[in-house]
Amino acid sequence: MGSMQGAVCVPSRAMLLSGQSLFAVDEKLSKCDAWPNAFTRAGYSPFVVGKWHNGLPSARRLFGSGASVFLGGMTNQWNVAVTDFQIGQDPIETTQPGAYSSVVFADVAIAHLEKQPKQTPFFLWVAMTAPHDPRQAPKEFRDRSHAERPKVPNNYLPQHPFDNGEMTVRDEQLLQWPRTKDAVSEELADYYATIEAMDEQIGKLLDCLESSGRLADTIVLFTSDSGLAIGSHGLMGKQNLYEHSSRVPAIMAGPGVPQGKQIESLCYLHDLMATVGDLAEVEAPEMSDGKSLVPIMQGRVESIRDNLVLAYRDVQRALVTPQWKLIRYPKIYRTQLFDIHNDPEEVTDISSRPEQASRVQELVGSLKQELQRSSDTLALTVENPLPEEWTPPVRKRP
Repeated sequence: MGSMQGAVCVPSRAMLLSGQSLFAVDEKLSKCDAWPNAFTRAGYSPFVVGKWHNGLPSARRLFGSGASVFLGGMTNQWNVAVTDFQIGQDPIETTQPGAYSSVVFADVAIAHLEKQPKQTPFFLWVAMTAPHDPRQAPKEFRDRSHAERPKVPNNYLPQHPFDNGEMTVRDEQLLQWPRTKDAVSEELADYYATIEAMDEQIGKLLDCLESSGRLADTIVLFTSDSGLAIGSHGLMGKQNLYEHSSRVPAIMAGPGVPQGKQIESLCYLHDLMATVGDLAEVEAPEMSDGKSLVPIMQGRVESIRDNLVLAYRDVQRALVTPQWKLIRYPKIYRTQLFDIHNDPEEVTDISSRPEQASRVQELVGSLKQELQRSSDTLALTVENPLPEEWTPPVRKRP
């Protein structure tokens, strides 16, 4: 995960489909040869359903055809404006008032699969808007999640301890400061309800694959463009580099994927499609620099990357190793160090401990080297640092 803008989904989606890193990718996917193009050349029939915030031209160029495609960033989950398009035809815009977004997208994907000849290889991209806010879900799921309200996370804080450079972005204004435990618990209940409702629709899609006899021959990948804080570290959104926002799910099943195996290796989003392509024996797009996880699946190697570099706009950079994460906030000259192996929720910043001074220095040096390698020109120090203290804005009474 990484982003040079507040809409984290756009670059993440571009990385995943292009196979290119954050610092190389064209976020609008307007010109690059991408994985759907590669699968088309290999004889697959690509199709897109659901959220696509990277512009209609790129959706048409990559997939050719799609249905119930939501072209915005967020929407009322019960009234999604969608677009259908086919090769050589003008797009058709419609809405289905009263239909829940996850149901709409799953039903359209299932209908598409049912029309596909079984002998035709397919590449189906289904992107849910849930659990993006507004956190709306059908009543049965809301009732269930609110009946036993979730506990706040172990790394809960009422307010982030310093200015991370993005304290008043839209996501952070969804809940007033300080974030109380009751308010965070309620937000989490809504969040979990949208996830459970989405999960049910994914189950329907998998059932369709199974009943049609396709499941055994289908590679299934489930992932996300970002995660949300919702009370962790006093934050609400995804515009940060903590684990809760940058460590997204990656679940795979299908031919060549070992059952029940958990891989701890570091990887980027753009490594996932390289893995799918490897499993399907599809030649990668020319500019793809993703690394396949197949050698790990087969037990030939233990890891494909020694570290990861995370970035958010010009205000945050991070270096991640299997044990350590160093986060740098250049504009306020602030550094955090977490032992993510023993403290995965990043509760304790140990950067100021004397015994960690050499480690901080070493990791900062490694981060600088990796940024140079990535052609990232952001300096990790500034001549006149901004104050790190931050006071929440006062909300005017209506």
